[in-house]
Amino acid sequence: MRIIQMKSLFFIVIVDFSIHQKIFRKKLDKSEMIQSMSRVGRCIDNGPMEAFWGMLKSEMYYLRKFYTYEELETAVTNYIEYYNNHRYQKRLGCMTPLEYRQYLCNVA
Repeated sequence: MRIIQMKSLFFIVIVDFSIHQKIFRKKLDKSEMIQSMSRVGRCIDNGPMEAFWGMLKSEMYYLRKFYTYEELETAVTNYIEYYNNHRYQKRLGCMTPLEYRQYLCNVA
């Protein structure tokens, strides 16, 4: 399922045994997904996504019931748009993620 238009879709592997499975690798390739995995015990690439999904669940998912897959998909898409464009974050200098990204591009 692709919720937003992306050039690449990342798949973060939590259990490393699946990396070595040829079938698993072929499914990732067929789906045009890029595998992401740090060394064992160093899951730094997983932390930001875990934090995001935690916020999504507490700010949107747990607050209502979804009766169809389409309702859930729309709600997740809307939350991602809200999070990126309208949710100001103190750790980003009271900017939204997209404002902060633009700020960093202008500074560099």
